[in-house]
Amino acid sequence: MPCKLLNLCEYETHKLVRIQSVRLGSLKWTFNGVILMFICIMMLWNKEYQEHDYVVSSVTAKVKGVALTSLPDVGDIVWDVVDYSGPSQGKNSFFVVTNVIVTKKQRQGKCPEVPPYGKVCRTDEDCVKGFWDQHSHGVQTGACVKFDVTRKTCEVSAWCPIESKKKPPKPALLASAENFTVLIKNNIRFPNFNFMRRNILPEMTESYLKRCQFNRHTDSSCPIFRLGDIVKEAKENFSEMAVEGGVIGIQIKWDCNLDGFLRNCLPKYSFRRLDEKESNRTLYPGLSFRFARYQTEKGVEERTLFKAFGIRFDVMVFGEAGKFSIIQLIIFIGSTLSYYTLTTVFIDWLIGTSCYSKEARQNYSEKKVESVQDRKQCILCVSFVDENHIRVVKKSHKKSLQQVKPISVHPCKDDTGHLSAMVGVLQKGNNIIDKPSQVLPRPNRPAWCLCGCCLPSTHPQEQLCCRQSIGRCITTSTLFEQLVLSRPLLEAVLLYREPLSDLTEGEQRIAALRNCSYRQYISWRIGAPPRESIPVMPSCSVWRIREEYPSQEGELLSQQAVTPLYLFNHSHC
Repeated sequence: MPCKLLNLCEYETHKLVRIQSVRLGSLKWTFNGVILMFICIMMLWNKEYQEHDYVVSSVTAKVKGVALTSLPDVGDIVWDVVDYSGPSQGKNSFFVVTNVIVTKKQRQGKCPEVPPYGKVCRTDEDCVKGFWDQHSHGVQTGACVKFDVTRKTCEVSAWCPIESKKKPPKPALLASAENFTVLIKNNIRFPNFNFMRRNILPEMTESYLKRCQFNRHTDSSCPIFRLGDIVKEAKENFSEMAVEGGVIGIQIKWDCNLDGFLRNCLPKYSFRRLDEKESNRTLYPGLSFRFARYQTEKGVEERTLFKAFGIRFDVMVFGEAGKFSIIQLIIFIGSTLSYYTLTTVFIDWLIGTSCYSKEARQNYSEKKVESVQDRKQCILCVSFVDENHIRVVKKSHKKSLQQVKPISVHPCKDDTGHLSAMVGVLQKGNNIIDKPSQVLPRPNRPAWCLCGCCLPSTHPQEQLCCRQSIGRCITTSTLFEQLVLSRPLLEAVLLYREPLSDLTEGEQRIAALRNCSYRQYISWRIGAPPRESIPVMPSCSVWRIREEYPSQEGELLSQQAVTPLYLFNHSHC
Protein backbone atom coordinates (compact mmCIF):
# COMPACT_ATOMS: atom_id res chain seq x y z
CA MET A 1 0.00 0.00 0.00
CA PRO A 2 1.48 3.39 -0.95
CA CYS A 3 2.51 5.64 1.88
CA LYS A 4 0.21 8.63 2.22
CA LEU A 5 -0.48 11.11 4.98
CA LEU A 6 -4.17 10.13 4.86
CA ASN A 7 -3.20 6.59 5.94
CA LEU A 8 -2.38 7.99 9.39
CA CYS A 9 -6.08 8.73 9.90
CA GLU A 10 -7.18 5.17 9.10
CA TYR A 11 -8.13 2.51 11.63
CA GLU A 12 -7.65 -1.23 11.19
CA THR A 13 -9.24 -4.00 13.25
CA HIS A 14 -9.36 -7.79 13.25
CA LYS A 15 -11.97 -9.87 11.49
CA LEU A 16 -13.78 -12.33 13.78
CA VAL A 17 -15.52 -15.61 12.97
CA ARG A 18 -18.49 -16.44 15.21
CA ILE A 19 -19.41 -20.13 15.47
CA GLN A 20 -22.93 -20.84 16.69
CA SER A 21 -22.19 -23.82 18.94
CA VAL A 22 -23.38 -24.44 22.51
CA ARG A 23 -20.57 -26.92 23.10
CA LEU A 24 -17.80 -24.59 21.94
CA GLY A 25 -19.37 -21.61 23.72
CA SER A 26 -19.54 -23.48 27.02
CA LEU A 27 -15.99 -24.69 26.58
CA LYS A 28 -14.79 -21.14 25.89
CA TRP A 29 -16.38 -19.66 29.03
CA THR A 30 -15.15 -22.58 31.14
CA PHE A 31 -11.58 -22.02 30.02
CA ASN A 32 -11.87 -18.26 30.47
CA GLY A 33 -13.20 -18.79 33.99
CA VAL A 34 -10.31 -21.10 34.90
CA ILE A 35 -7.81 -18.58 33.50
CA LEU A 36 -9.45 -15.73 35.44
CA MET A 37 -9.33 -17.76 38.66
CA PHE A 38 -5.65 -18.56 38.07
CA ILE A 39 -4.84 -14.88 37.44
CA CYS A 40 -6.64 -13.76 40.62
CA ILE A 41 -4.93 -16.42 42.76
CA MET A 42 -1.49 -15.49 41.42
CA MET A 43 -2.20 -11.78 41.89
CA LEU A 44 -3.21 -12.20 45.54
CA TRP A 45 -0.61 -14.86 46.38
CA ASN A 46 2.36 -12.97 44.91
CA LYS A 47 0.93 -9.49 45.64
CA GLU A 48 1.39 -8.49 42.00
CA TYR A 49 -0.69 -5.36 42.65
CA GLN A 50 2.08 -3.91 44.84
CA GLU A 51 5.13 -1.79 44.18
CA HIS A 52 8.19 -3.30 45.87
CA ASP A 53 11.35 -1.95 47.48
CA TYR A 54 14.39 -3.70 49.00
CA VAL A 55 15.69 -3.18 52.52
CA VAL A 56 18.63 -1.02 53.57
CA SER A 57 19.90 -1.94 57.02
CA SER A 58 22.57 -1.61 59.72
CA VAL A 59 23.44 -4.13 62.47
CA THR A 60 25.17 -3.86 65.86
CA ALA A 61 25.71 -6.68 68.35
CA LYS A 62 26.42 -6.62 72.10
CA VAL A 63 27.63 -9.86 73.76
CA LYS A 64 27.35 -10.47 77.52
CA GLY A 65 28.76 -13.27 79.67
CA VAL A 66 31.67 -14.23 81.92
CA ALA A 67 33.65 -17.51 82.00
CA LEU A 68 36.28 -18.98 84.35
CA THR A 69 38.90 -21.37 82.95
CA SER A 70 41.73 -23.27 84.63
CA LEU A 71 44.75 -23.48 82.32
CA PRO A 72 47.70 -25.82 82.98
CA ASP A 73 50.81 -23.95 84.18
CA VAL A 74 48.81 -20.71 83.98
CA GLY A 75 46.10 -21.06 86.60
CA ASP A 76 42.60 -19.67 86.71
CA ILE A 77 41.68 -17.01 84.19
CA VAL A 78 38.46 -15.01 84.12
CA TRP A 79 37.21 -14.23 80.60
CA ASP A 80 34.92 -11.25 80.15
CA VAL A 81 33.59 -9.64 76.97
CA VAL A 82 36.90 -7.83 76.33
CA ASP A 83 38.84 -11.10 76.44
CA TYR A 84 36.66 -13.42 74.41
CA SER A 85 35.39 -10.96 71.77
CA GLY A 86 38.72 -10.98 69.94
CA PRO A 87 39.63 -8.54 67.16
CA SER A 88 36.99 -6.84 65.04
CA GLN A 89 35.51 -9.25 62.50
CA GLY A 90 34.19 -6.62 60.15
CA LYS A 91 30.72 -5.34 59.35
CA ASN A 92 27.72 -7.21 60.79
CA SER A 93 29.85 -9.88 62.55
CA PHE A 94 31.04 -10.69 66.08
CA PHE A 95 33.39 -13.34 67.49
CA VAL A 96 33.35 -15.39 70.69
CA VAL A 97 36.40 -17.39 71.92
CA THR A 98 35.54 -20.99 72.90
CA ASN A 99 38.93 -22.75 73.17
CA VAL A 100 42.64 -21.82 73.52
CA ILE A 101 46.17 -23.21 73.26
CA VAL A 102 48.53 -21.35 75.65
CA THR A 103 52.29 -20.98 75.29
CA LYS A 104 53.58 -19.09 78.33
CA LYS A 105 56.72 -17.14 79.15
CA GLN A 106 57.97 -16.56 75.63
CA ARG A 107 61.06 -14.35 75.33
CA GLN A 108 63.14 -13.06 72.44
CA GLY A 109 66.03 -15.51 71.98
CA LYS A 110 67.40 -18.50 70.14
CA CYS A 111 65.86 -21.96 70.18
CA PRO A 112 65.45 -24.99 67.90
CA GLU A 113 62.68 -24.76 65.29
CA VAL A 114 59.69 -27.05 65.83
CA PRO A 115 59.14 -29.81 63.23
CA PRO A 116 57.63 -30.03 60.70
CA TYR A 117 58.17 -26.29 60.20
CA GLY A 118 61.87 -26.52 61.04
CA LYS A 119 64.40 -28.33 58.88
CA VAL A 120 65.82 -31.51 60.38
CA CYS A 121 69.63 -31.27 60.22
CA ARG A 122 72.81 -33.17 61.11
CA THR A 123 75.45 -30.43 60.99
CA ASP A 124 75.61 -26.67 60.81
CA GLU A 125 76.18 -26.95 57.06
CA ASP A 126 72.55 -28.05 56.66
CA CYS A 127 71.30 -24.68 58.00
CA VAL A 128 71.49 -21.33 56.16
CA LYS A 129 71.98 -18.22 58.24
CA GLY A 130 69.24 -15.63 57.68
CA PHE A 131 66.89 -18.07 55.93
CA TRP A 132 63.16 -18.08 56.60
CA ASP A 133 59.92 -18.97 54.81
CA GLN A 134 56.21 -18.51 55.37
CA HIS A 135 56.07 -21.55 57.68
CA SER A 136 59.01 -20.52 59.91
CA HIS A 137 58.63 -19.25 63.46
CA GLY A 138 61.87 -17.25 63.17
CA VAL A 139 65.06 -16.61 61.22
CA GLN A 140 67.75 -19.32 61.06
CA THR A 141 71.05 -18.58 62.82
CA GLY A 142 73.04 -21.16 60.82
CA ALA A 143 73.48 -23.55 63.76
CA CYS A 144 72.15 -27.09 64.02
CA VAL A 145 70.99 -27.79 67.61
CA LYS A 146 69.34 -30.60 69.49
CA PHE A 147 65.53 -30.57 69.47
CA ASP A 148 64.89 -33.81 71.39
CA VAL A 149 66.72 -37.01 72.12
CA THR A 150 66.49 -38.27 68.55
CA ARG A 151 66.35 -35.18 66.29
CA LYS A 152 68.22 -31.99 65.56
CA THR A 153 66.74 -28.91 63.88
CA CYS A 154 68.06 -25.58 62.70
CA GLU A 155 68.26 -22.95 65.37
CA VAL A 156 66.15 -19.79 64.87
CA SER A 157 65.93 -16.35 66.42
CA ALA A 158 62.33 -16.15 67.65
CA TRP A 159 59.99 -15.93 70.63
CA CYS A 160 61.11 -18.90 72.65
CA PRO A 161 59.91 -21.45 73.55
CA ILE A 162 58.11 -21.89 70.19
CA GLU A 163 54.45 -22.98 70.20
CA SER A 164 54.48 -26.75 69.87
CA LYS A 165 50.89 -27.88 70.38
CA LYS A 166 48.84 -28.40 67.20
CA LYS A 167 45.45 -29.69 68.24
CA PRO A 168 43.13 -27.79 70.59
CA PRO A 169 42.14 -29.40 73.89
CA LYS A 170 38.97 -31.45 74.22
CA PRO A 171 36.54 -30.58 75.68
CA ALA A 172 36.76 -26.89 74.89
CA LEU A 173 38.08 -24.75 77.72
CA LEU A 174 35.34 -22.10 77.29
CA ALA A 175 32.45 -24.48 76.75
CA SER A 176 30.46 -22.31 79.17
CA ALA A 177 30.26 -19.66 76.40
CA GLU A 178 27.16 -21.61 75.38
CA ASN A 179 25.27 -19.57 77.97
CA PHE A 180 26.49 -16.16 76.75
CA THR A 181 23.84 -13.89 75.30
CA VAL A 182 23.95 -11.38 72.47
CA LEU A 183 21.67 -8.40 71.83
CA ILE A 184 21.30 -7.82 68.06
CA LYS A 185 20.06 -4.38 67.07
CA ASN A 186 18.91 -4.13 63.47
CA ASN A 187 17.67 -0.86 61.95
CA ILE A 188 16.05 -1.05 58.51
CA ARG A 189 14.69 1.41 55.96
CA PHE A 190 12.74 1.16 52.71
CA PRO A 191 13.77 4.33 50.82
CA ASN A 192 10.98 4.33 48.22
CA PHE A 193 8.30 4.33 50.91
CA ASN A 194 10.23 6.40 53.47
CA PHE A 195 9.50 3.66 56.01
CA MET A 196 11.83 2.91 58.96
CA ARG A 197 11.74 0.21 61.63
CA ARG A 198 14.02 -1.76 63.93
CA ASN A 199 13.84 -5.23 65.44
CA ILE A 200 13.37 -3.74 68.92
CA LEU A 201 9.67 -3.15 68.39
CA PRO A 202 7.81 -0.12 69.82
CA GLU A 203 5.81 -2.26 72.24
CA MET A 204 8.97 -3.73 73.83
CA THR A 205 9.73 -2.09 77.20
CA GLU A 206 12.98 -1.96 79.15
CA SER A 207 11.70 -4.46 81.71
CA TYR A 208 10.70 -6.85 78.90
CA LEU A 209 14.18 -6.70 77.33
CA LYS A 210 15.82 -7.47 80.66
CA ARG A 211 14.02 -10.77 81.03
CA CYS A 212 13.24 -11.91 77.45
CA GLN A 213 15.23 -14.45 75.48
CA PHE A 214 14.60 -15.66 71.94
CA ASN A 215 12.58 -18.84 71.63
CA ARG A 216 11.17 -20.10 68.34
CA HIS A 217 7.88 -21.12 69.91
CA THR A 218 7.29 -18.86 72.91
CA ASP A 219 9.05 -15.56 72.09
CA SER A 220 10.15 -15.33 68.45
CA SER A 221 10.44 -11.49 68.44
CA CYS A 222 12.95 -11.05 71.28
CA PRO A 223 16.26 -9.62 69.95
CA ILE A 224 18.34 -11.24 72.73
CA PHE A 225 19.77 -14.65 71.82
CA ARG A 226 21.56 -17.33 73.84
CA LEU A 227 24.58 -18.56 71.86
CA GLY A 228 23.78 -22.19 72.59
CA ASP A 229 20.26 -21.72 71.20
CA ILE A 230 21.64 -20.10 68.04
CA VAL A 231 23.94 -23.07 67.38
CA LYS A 232 21.13 -25.49 68.19
CA GLU A 233 18.78 -23.72 65.74
CA ALA A 234 21.51 -24.22 63.11
CA LYS A 235 21.28 -27.95 63.89
CA GLU A 236 24.78 -28.10 65.40
CA ASN A 237 26.21 -29.18 68.75
CA PHE A 238 27.83 -26.30 70.65
CA SER A 239 30.26 -28.51 72.63
CA GLU A 240 31.61 -30.10 69.44
CA MET A 241 31.75 -26.85 67.50
CA ALA A 242 33.51 -25.01 70.33
CA VAL A 243 36.63 -27.24 70.05
CA GLU A 244 37.86 -25.94 66.68
CA GLY A 245 35.40 -23.10 66.06
CA GLY A 246 33.36 -22.27 62.98
CA VAL A 247 31.04 -19.75 61.33
CA ILE A 248 27.30 -19.38 62.03
CA GLY A 249 24.97 -17.26 59.92
CA ILE A 250 22.13 -15.34 61.61
CA GLN A 251 19.57 -14.44 58.94
CA ILE A 252 17.01 -11.69 59.56
CA LYS A 253 14.25 -11.49 56.98
CA TRP A 254 11.84 -8.56 56.69
CA ASP A 255 8.80 -9.37 54.57
CA CYS A 256 6.65 -6.26 54.95
CA ASN A 257 3.17 -5.43 53.72
CA LEU A 258 2.54 -1.69 53.98
CA ASP A 259 -1.09 -1.69 52.78
CA GLY A 260 -3.50 -0.01 55.21
CA PHE A 261 -5.17 -2.39 57.64
CA LEU A 262 -3.07 -5.29 56.31
CA ARG A 263 0.15 -3.57 57.42
CA ASN A 264 2.61 -6.07 58.82
CA CYS A 265 6.36 -5.65 59.19
CA LEU A 266 8.07 -8.01 61.65
CA PRO A 267 11.49 -9.68 61.49
CA LYS A 268 11.89 -13.44 61.09
CA TYR A 269 15.08 -15.09 62.34
CA SER A 270 16.75 -18.19 60.96
CA PHE A 271 20.17 -19.78 61.55
CA ARG A 272 22.59 -22.00 59.66
CA ARG A 273 26.24 -23.04 59.67
CA LEU A 274 28.31 -21.45 56.89
CA ASP A 275 31.65 -23.30 57.05
CA GLU A 276 32.59 -26.95 56.47
CA LYS A 277 32.20 -28.71 59.78
CA GLU A 278 33.89 -32.03 59.01
CA SER A 279 37.61 -31.84 59.87
CA ASN A 280 38.50 -34.69 57.54
CA ARG A 281 37.02 -32.85 54.55
CA THR A 282 39.11 -29.70 54.75
CA LEU A 283 42.79 -28.85 55.35
CA TYR A 284 42.12 -26.03 57.79
CA PRO A 285 38.99 -26.81 59.83
CA GLY A 286 37.32 -24.40 62.21
CA LEU A 287 38.29 -20.79 62.91
CA SER A 288 41.24 -19.50 64.99
CA PHE A 289 43.57 -16.55 65.55
CA ARG A 290 46.48 -15.69 67.90
CA PHE A 291 46.94 -12.90 70.42
CA ALA A 292 49.45 -12.28 73.26
CA ARG A 293 49.58 -10.72 76.72
CA TYR A 294 52.87 -8.96 77.40
CA GLN A 295 54.62 -8.37 80.72
CA THR A 296 58.11 -7.53 81.98
CA GLU A 297 59.92 -9.95 84.27
CA LYS A 298 63.15 -8.66 85.87
CA GLY A 299 63.57 -6.09 83.13
CA VAL A 300 63.07 -8.62 80.33
CA GLU A 301 59.95 -8.45 78.15
CA GLU A 302 58.05 -11.67 77.86
CA ARG A 303 54.61 -12.72 76.69
CA THR A 304 51.96 -15.40 77.01
CA LEU A 305 50.78 -16.53 73.54
CA PHE A 306 47.18 -17.57 73.10
CA LYS A 307 45.92 -19.45 70.00
CA ALA A 308 42.20 -18.82 70.28
CA PHE A 309 39.51 -20.94 68.64
CA GLY A 310 35.98 -19.60 68.46
CA ILE A 311 32.73 -19.08 66.63
CA ARG A 312 32.10 -16.12 64.35
CA PHE A 313 28.51 -15.03 63.96
CA ASP A 314 27.62 -13.26 60.65
CA VAL A 315 24.35 -11.32 60.73
CA MET A 316 22.73 -11.18 57.26
CA VAL A 317 19.66 -9.04 56.62
CA PHE A 318 17.23 -9.62 53.73
CA GLY A 319 13.97 -7.86 53.13
CA GLU A 320 11.36 -6.57 50.75
CA ALA A 321 8.36 -4.31 51.28
CA GLY A 322 5.28 -3.97 49.12
CA LYS A 323 2.64 -1.27 48.83
CA PHE A 324 -0.42 -1.00 46.60
CA SER A 325 0.21 0.74 43.27
CA ILE A 326 -2.45 1.27 40.61
CA ILE A 327 0.28 1.35 37.94
CA GLN A 328 1.57 -2.09 38.95
CA LEU A 329 -1.98 -3.45 38.96
CA ILE A 330 -2.61 -2.15 35.42
CA ILE A 331 0.71 -3.59 34.22
CA PHE A 332 -0.13 -6.99 35.73
CA ILE A 333 -3.61 -7.06 34.21
CA GLY A 334 -2.22 -6.06 30.82
CA SER A 335 0.46 -8.75 30.93
CA THR A 336 -2.04 -11.49 31.82
CA LEU A 337 -4.57 -10.70 29.09
CA SER A 338 -2.46 -12.76 26.70
CA TYR A 339 -3.40 -15.87 28.73
CA TYR A 340 -6.87 -15.73 27.19
CA THR A 341 -5.38 -16.58 23.79
CA LEU A 342 -4.83 -20.09 25.21
CA THR A 343 -8.59 -20.60 24.93
CA THR A 344 -8.55 -19.69 21.23
CA VAL A 345 -5.51 -21.87 20.57
CA PHE A 346 -7.07 -24.86 22.33
CA ILE A 347 -10.47 -24.56 20.62
CA ASP A 348 -8.85 -24.05 17.20
CA TRP A 349 -6.80 -27.18 17.83
CA LEU A 350 -9.92 -29.05 18.95
CA ILE A 351 -11.77 -28.10 15.77
CA GLY A 352 -8.82 -29.27 13.70
CA THR A 353 -8.81 -32.75 15.30
CA SER A 354 -11.05 -35.70 14.57
CA CYS A 355 -13.67 -34.37 17.00
CA TYR A 356 -15.25 -32.61 14.00
CA SER A 357 -16.02 -33.84 10.51
CA LYS A 358 -13.78 -33.02 7.58
CA GLU A 359 -16.43 -30.77 6.04
CA ALA A 360 -16.86 -28.78 9.27
CA ARG A 361 -13.09 -28.34 9.65
CA GLN A 362 -12.71 -27.16 6.06
CA ASN A 363 -15.66 -24.78 6.34
CA TYR A 364 -14.24 -23.26 9.52
CA SER A 365 -10.81 -22.95 7.96
CA GLU A 366 -12.21 -21.14 4.92
CA LYS A 367 -14.11 -18.68 7.11
CA LYS A 368 -11.21 -18.05 9.48
CA VAL A 369 -8.23 -17.97 7.12
CA GLU A 370 -8.13 -15.70 4.12
CA SER A 371 -5.22 -16.61 1.88
CA VAL A 372 -3.49 -13.88 -0.11
CA GLN A 373 -1.19 -15.17 -2.81
CA ASP A 374 2.03 -13.57 -3.93
CA ARG A 375 1.63 -11.74 -7.24
CA LYS A 376 4.62 -13.67 -8.55
CA GLN A 377 2.62 -16.88 -8.09
CA CYS A 378 -0.47 -17.73 -10.09
CA ILE A 379 -2.96 -20.06 -8.38
CA LEU A 380 -5.29 -21.89 -10.76
CA CYS A 381 -8.34 -24.07 -10.20
CA VAL A 382 -9.34 -26.89 -12.57
CA SER A 383 -12.23 -29.32 -12.75
CA PHE A 384 -12.31 -32.78 -14.35
CA VAL A 385 -15.53 -34.41 -15.56
CA ASP A 386 -14.63 -37.70 -13.83
CA GLU A 387 -14.11 -36.03 -10.41
CA ASN A 388 -16.67 -34.36 -8.13
CA HIS A 389 -14.35 -31.72 -6.67
CA ILE A 390 -12.15 -28.81 -7.73
CA ARG A 391 -8.37 -28.90 -7.69
CA VAL A 392 -6.29 -25.85 -6.76
CA VAL A 393 -2.82 -25.93 -8.34
CA LYS A 394 0.15 -23.63 -8.91
CA LYS A 395 0.95 -22.42 -12.39
CA SER A 396 3.98 -24.23 -13.79
CA HIS A 397 6.19 -23.05 -16.63
CA LYS A 398 7.76 -26.48 -17.18
CA LYS A 399 5.21 -29.14 -16.28
CA SER A 400 1.92 -29.80 -18.07
CA LEU A 401 -1.08 -28.43 -16.16
CA GLN A 402 -2.68 -31.85 -16.61
CA GLN A 403 0.09 -33.42 -14.50
CA VAL A 404 0.55 -30.75 -11.80
CA LYS A 405 -0.29 -32.06 -8.32
CA PRO A 406 -2.97 -30.11 -6.42
CA ILE A 407 -2.08 -28.02 -3.36
CA SER A 408 -5.67 -28.33 -2.07
CA VAL A 409 -9.04 -29.85 -3.00
CA HIS A 410 -12.41 -28.08 -2.61
CA PRO A 411 -16.03 -29.10 -3.17
CA CYS A 412 -17.90 -27.48 -6.07
CA LYS A 413 -20.00 -24.42 -5.19
CA ASP A 414 -22.93 -23.56 -7.46
CA ASP A 415 -22.87 -20.22 -9.23
CA THR A 416 -26.02 -18.13 -9.61
CA GLY A 417 -25.33 -17.72 -13.33
CA HIS A 418 -25.32 -21.45 -13.79
CA LEU A 419 -28.62 -21.83 -11.90
CA SER A 420 -30.28 -19.13 -13.99
CA ALA A 421 -29.09 -20.89 -17.15
CA MET A 422 -30.61 -24.16 -15.97
CA VAL A 423 -33.92 -22.40 -15.29
CA GLY A 424 -33.85 -20.98 -18.81
CA VAL A 425 -33.29 -24.41 -20.32
CA LEU A 426 -36.14 -25.95 -18.33
CA GLN A 427 -38.55 -23.13 -19.21
CA LYS A 428 -37.96 -23.68 -22.92
CA GLY A 429 -38.82 -27.33 -22.52
CA ASN A 430 -35.56 -28.67 -23.90
CA ASN A 431 -35.20 -32.39 -23.52
CA ILE A 432 -32.08 -32.91 -21.41
CA ILE A 433 -31.16 -36.46 -22.30
CA ASP A 434 -27.51 -37.25 -22.59
CA LYS A 435 -27.12 -38.34 -26.18
CA PRO A 436 -23.59 -38.23 -27.55
CA SER A 437 -22.97 -35.40 -29.98
CA GLN A 438 -21.11 -36.01 -33.18
CA VAL A 439 -17.69 -34.65 -32.14
CA LEU A 440 -14.88 -36.45 -33.92
CA PRO A 441 -11.57 -37.05 -32.16
CA ARG A 442 -8.64 -34.90 -33.21
CA PRO A 443 -6.13 -36.68 -35.45
CA ASN A 444 -3.10 -35.00 -33.79
CA ARG A 445 -4.10 -35.68 -30.19
CA PRO A 446 -1.28 -34.75 -27.73
CA ALA A 447 0.02 -37.22 -25.12
CA TRP A 448 -1.57 -35.37 -22.20
CA CYS A 449 -5.07 -35.54 -23.77
CA LEU A 450 -7.26 -38.37 -22.42
CA CYS A 451 -10.55 -37.49 -24.17
CA GLY A 452 -9.17 -37.37 -27.74
CA CYS A 453 -10.52 -33.90 -28.53
CA CYS A 454 -7.73 -31.57 -27.37
CA LEU A 455 -5.27 -29.73 -29.61
CA PRO A 456 -1.53 -29.51 -28.98
CA SER A 457 -0.05 -26.45 -27.28
CA THR A 458 3.51 -25.29 -26.51
CA HIS A 459 2.49 -23.59 -23.27
CA PRO A 460 2.39 -25.94 -20.18
CA GLN A 461 -0.45 -23.95 -18.59
CA GLU A 462 -2.65 -24.65 -21.66
CA GLN A 463 -2.05 -28.43 -21.66
CA LEU A 464 -5.25 -29.39 -19.83
CA CYS A 465 -7.84 -32.04 -20.69
CA CYS A 466 -11.37 -32.38 -19.35
CA ARG A 467 -10.60 -35.79 -17.81
CA GLN A 468 -8.15 -37.48 -15.48
CA SER A 469 -8.71 -40.91 -17.04
CA ILE A 470 -9.44 -42.08 -20.59
CA GLY A 471 -13.09 -41.66 -21.59
CA ARG A 472 -15.67 -39.55 -23.33
CA CYS A 473 -15.02 -35.86 -23.82
CA ILE A 474 -17.28 -33.42 -22.04
CA THR A 475 -17.95 -31.68 -25.36
CA THR A 476 -19.88 -34.78 -26.50
CA SER A 477 -22.43 -34.26 -23.71
CA THR A 478 -25.92 -32.93 -24.58
CA LEU A 479 -25.71 -30.60 -21.56
CA PHE A 480 -22.59 -29.06 -23.07
CA GLU A 481 -24.61 -28.26 -26.18
CA GLN A 482 -27.59 -26.94 -24.18
CA LEU A 483 -25.75 -24.96 -21.49
CA VAL A 484 -22.58 -23.80 -23.22
CA LEU A 485 -23.22 -23.65 -26.96
CA SER A 486 -26.98 -22.93 -27.24
CA ARG A 487 -27.25 -19.56 -28.95
CA PRO A 488 -30.79 -18.73 -27.62
CA LEU A 489 -29.64 -19.49 -24.08
CA LEU A 490 -26.47 -17.39 -24.41
CA GLU A 491 -28.48 -14.47 -25.83
CA ALA A 492 -30.93 -14.73 -22.93
CA VAL A 493 -28.04 -14.69 -20.44
CA LEU A 494 -26.50 -11.64 -22.14
CA LEU A 495 -29.81 -9.79 -22.05
CA TYR A 496 -30.29 -10.80 -18.41
CA ARG A 497 -26.96 -9.21 -17.51
CA GLU A 498 -27.25 -6.20 -19.85
CA PRO A 499 -30.94 -5.66 -20.73
CA LEU A 500 -30.21 -2.80 -23.17
CA SER A 501 -27.32 -4.45 -25.03
CA ASP A 502 -27.45 -4.57 -28.86
CA LEU A 503 -27.20 -8.16 -30.16
CA THR A 504 -27.09 -7.35 -33.86
CA GLU A 505 -25.09 -9.66 -36.11
CA GLY A 506 -21.39 -8.96 -36.37
CA GLU A 507 -17.98 -9.65 -34.83
CA GLN A 508 -18.97 -7.89 -31.60
CA ARG A 509 -21.95 -10.21 -31.16
CA ILE A 510 -19.88 -13.33 -31.87
CA ALA A 511 -17.24 -12.22 -29.39
CA ALA A 512 -19.90 -11.56 -26.74
CA LEU A 513 -21.45 -15.00 -27.30
CA ARG A 514 -18.03 -16.63 -27.17
CA ASN A 515 -17.15 -14.97 -23.85
CA CYS A 516 -20.61 -15.76 -22.45
CA SER A 517 -20.06 -19.40 -23.48
CA TYR A 518 -16.78 -19.41 -21.51
CA ARG A 519 -18.60 -18.09 -18.46
CA GLN A 520 -21.37 -20.66 -18.80
CA TYR A 521 -18.84 -23.47 -18.79
CA ILE A 522 -17.08 -22.10 -15.71
CA SER A 523 -20.41 -21.67 -13.88
CA TRP A 524 -21.45 -25.18 -14.85
CA ARG A 525 -18.27 -27.11 -14.06
CA ILE A 526 -16.53 -25.00 -11.38
CA GLY A 527 -19.18 -22.69 -9.93
CA ALA A 528 -17.74 -20.09 -7.53
CA PRO A 529 -13.95 -20.58 -7.65
CA PRO A 530 -11.96 -20.59 -4.38
CA ARG A 531 -10.69 -17.18 -3.27
CA GLU A 532 -7.54 -15.88 -4.99
CA SER A 533 -7.67 -18.65 -7.61
CA ILE A 534 -8.28 -18.38 -11.38
CA PRO A 535 -10.51 -20.95 -13.14
CA VAL A 536 -9.03 -22.69 -16.17
CA MET A 537 -10.96 -24.35 -19.02
CA PRO A 538 -9.73 -27.54 -20.70
CA SER A 539 -8.36 -27.29 -24.21
CA CYS A 540 -11.12 -29.41 -25.78
CA SER A 541 -13.88 -27.15 -24.43
CA VAL A 542 -12.11 -23.96 -25.51
CA TRP A 543 -11.61 -25.17 -29.06
CA ARG A 544 -15.16 -26.52 -29.29
CA ILE A 545 -16.52 -23.06 -28.29
CA ARG A 546 -14.22 -21.34 -30.78
CA GLU A 547 -15.37 -23.67 -33.53
CA GLU A 548 -18.98 -22.70 -32.74
CA TYR A 549 -18.25 -18.98 -32.47
CA PRO A 550 -15.28 -18.21 -34.75
CA SER A 551 -13.73 -14.89 -35.69
CA GLN A 552 -15.19 -12.56 -38.35
CA GLU A 553 -12.91 -13.98 -41.03
CA GLY A 554 -14.56 -17.32 -40.45
CA GLU A 555 -11.39 -18.95 -39.28
CA LEU A 556 -10.56 -20.45 -35.93
CA LEU A 557 -8.52 -18.40 -33.54
CA SER A 558 -4.82 -19.07 -33.84
CA GLN A 559 -2.93 -21.17 -31.36
CA GLN A 560 -1.42 -18.04 -29.82
CA ALA A 561 -4.90 -16.88 -28.88
CA VAL A 562 -5.36 -19.68 -26.37
CA THR A 563 -4.57 -17.30 -23.50
CA PRO A 564 -8.31 -16.81 -22.73
CA LEU A 565 -8.10 -20.21 -21.02
CA TYR A 566 -7.86 -18.03 -17.89
CA LEU A 567 -11.26 -16.51 -17.88
CA PHE A 568 -11.05 -14.21 -14.83
CA ASN A 569 -8.25 -11.92 -13.59
CA HIS A 570 -5.90 -13.13 -16.31
CA SER A 571 -3.84 -9.98 -15.94
CA HIS A 572 -2.55 -11.26 -12.58
CA CYS A 573 -0.83 -14.21 -14.25
